[in-house]
Amino acid sequence: MSMAVGGKGGAMSDINITPMIDVLLVLIIIFMVITPLTPKGLEALVPQPPPPNQQQQQSDQRTVVIQIFKDHSMKINQEDTDEQRLGGRLEEIFKTRAERVVFVKGDPDLEYQYVARAIDIAHGAGIDKVGLMTAKVEAGQ
Repeated sequence: MSMAVGGKGGAMSDINITPMIDVLLVLIIIFMVITPLTPKGLEALVPQPPPPNQQQQQSDQRTVVIQIFKDHSMKINQEDTDEQRLGGRLEEIFKTRAERVVFVKGDPDLEYQYVARAIDIAHGAGIDKVGLMTAKVEAGQ
């Protein structure tokens, strides 16, 4: 705080604003540094339905879909698997493929933690992109 003595008006005190501006600038810098480090959710793709005029084609053999059922059993396309064998089987499937994309389809009554665990296993197996399938997307809506 500064104080001016003398003059016509008598004693006058002013607030020294410089320390407040310094603190403000330091806080701005701290928030600018912290903001990019905040965690974000899982990155996921959603398969797009075919155009309405186009006939439903045979599903592409290159597409890999992990289905998780209400009883926590799993299938990779039509092949039965479980949580322990999922990572190894995905590594084996994608060993020779350049495009590493897999879709996960969970039962509507299933808790999300099981879907998240399958996504985590897929990322651990070296899958670049994981997409989520819902009933509406699968029906083309």
